[in-house]
Amino acid sequence: MALDVELAEIRDFLAGYPPFDDLPPGALGPVVRRLSVEYFRRGTVIMAPGRDNTRLYVVRSGAVEIRDAVGALVDRGDAGTSFGATTLLRGNPSTLSVVALEDTLALVMDADTFAELCTSYPVFDEFFDAQRAERMAGALAAQQASVSGSAILKTRMRDLLRVPPVTVALDVSIREAAAEMSARGVSALLVMDGERLAGIVTDRDLRNRVLAAGRDPGEAVAEVMTRDPVTARADGLAFEALLEMVARNIHHLPLLAGEQVVGVVTTTDLMRLEQANPVYLAGDIAKQADSAGVAAAAARLPQVVESLVAQDASAADMGRIVTSVGDAVERRLIALAHERLGPAPVPYCWVTLGSRARLEQALAADQDNALIIDDSAGPDDLRYFEQFAELVTGHLVEAGYPRCAGGVMATNAQWRLRLRQWHAVFHEWLSAPVPDAILRASIFFDMRPVAGDVRLHGELSGRVREQAPTSARFLSHLAGAAVAGSPPIGFFRGFVVEKEGDHKDTLDIKRGGIGAVVDLARVHALALGVGATNTDDRLAAALAAGVMDAGRGADLRDAIEFISYVRLRHQAAAVRAGLPPDNHVRPDELSSFDKRHLREAFAIVRSAQSTLGAVYGTGKLG
Repeated sequence: MALDVELAEIRDFLAGYPPFDDLPPGALGPVVRRLSVEYFRRGTVIMAPGRDNTRLYVVRSGAVEIRDAVGALVDRGDAGTSFGATTLLRGNPSTLSVVALEDTLALVMDADTFAELCTSYPVFDEFFDAQRAERMAGALAAQQASVSGSAILKTRMRDLLRVPPVTVALDVSIREAAAEMSARGVSALLVMDGERLAGIVTDRDLRNRVLAAGRDPGEAVAEVMTRDPVTARADGLAFEALLEMVARNIHHLPLLAGEQVVGVVTTTDLMRLEQANPVYLAGDIAKQADSAGVAAAAARLPQVVESLVAQDASAADMGRIVTSVGDAVERRLIALAHERLGPAPVPYCWVTLGSRARLEQALAADQDNALIIDDSAGPDDLRYFEQFAELVTGHLVEAGYPRCAGGVMATNAQWRLRLRQWHAVFHEWLSAPVPDAILRASIFFDMRPVAGDVRLHGELSGRVREQAPTSARFLSHLAGAAVAGSPPIGFFRGFVVEKEGDHKDTLDIKRGGIGAVVDLARVHALALGVGATNTDDRLAAALAAGVMDAGRGADLRDAIEFISYVRLRHQAAAVRAGLPPDNHVRPDELSSFDKRHLREAFAIVRSAQSTLGAVYGTGKLG
């Protein structure tokens, strides 16, 4: 009788806390008979990172503190708090630490009972798996608990600012500018034309352009400043800025918040953060004297990615690093081509396309590039650019970037055009779209300048942004292409794998997962006339404009991050094994955690595709 009373008390206790309060009447009776009770003295470590756990705990009395693998506080809880489900759902070992803050009694459920409840009662499973967005966000947090902090991968540029920018007007004399620098203890001054940043003058400029050149210090500082200096976004990541500064051999970088100047960072500021390998790799690439040296330096990139995976950097951060290293390779090879062929006869802009244009490049990427040439180019000039393209793309192959199988390269005369010809090409795509042509051309709507005169790219992209939102049939065809490729998941949420060929029994994580989200985001960006190329930025713009449901947008952003992370981790594992990295993942090599959340991510993508197809009526297109 006493036992029955005690079991009834436990049943009533559980019925007062989620998710047990959502179970049907009578369900708890059999469960409580299978529970045990354990006592933990204050300070006892109940769970620890790296240690296996196969039980669910529910605090009966007392309190516990839960921290992640790097010691960050996750939760504190008292009666009714449950923990341990993470390892039951995703597999061991634990990534969390749980310590008794007080003398604590806990009800303990074994793994079999937990699994039976999850199977029998979806509401129970959903509580521990959380809502869809929380599930994906939790997956990312678990995967990305950094053991090193990796400051340069996480720090935003504005976090480095300690003092307001020191500015002077255009008509201030060199002498006055030098006195201001000395008085304020800075190594650089920003020269303003009203509210607009007109230039920058550094202590190096005063030495080289004034003292060494014998200039009159009474002249206006505008005569010796660097006009229209390179700038960075204040909310950008520190490592991106450092890579840019290394590539361009500059030591001061003004930061902008919109159009407003908010400060200046220096290479010293950035190097204090962390001596990150990707930065040194980009620096080494920029110093190479020939293409063979560039190729040798670029060959270190897979090891850099492997290191970043070990640090649990996010997929977005790793994509930007791989992209930045690729940019450094391309810029150095372009500079070497000019050394060999001489300077370009007319202005041009070398643009990158696809994943690198989106700042999302992974390993195993081929090259996608094009040339925008000034309209003044004559036949001889065009022959120069033909040789130039052949030289650069050939050296890119040497550096580990294979030629595009579809011929989307500047070596193809079809993608090496004068600006007015590019305008005509995009106008035709936008005004008279042909489905097959749009599918092949979609990569050109992910375009970013790498070298040369960026104004050529700006003029072209500006025209596209203006025309695209009014090109209804083009957008419908583009949406049709975006929903055509299904994620590799079946009706009953099993993975769909290749049935034959070299990649038998694998799923293409890029084509049906990452690529599908990229395509969806591109449609929204073009429909809105948004200039962003990065997929996350495009989804954020769609959310801000209200054209995408807030929950679905958040889900998609988490989904592509998780899928991309699994891909990069797969590629890093291939590097460790001495195999070429690819996008083909074997489901049987994934943990139960990865399988569960990949299925969820693919389901999110498929649902978003259905919504997009309904909005654009893709099933009605001929």
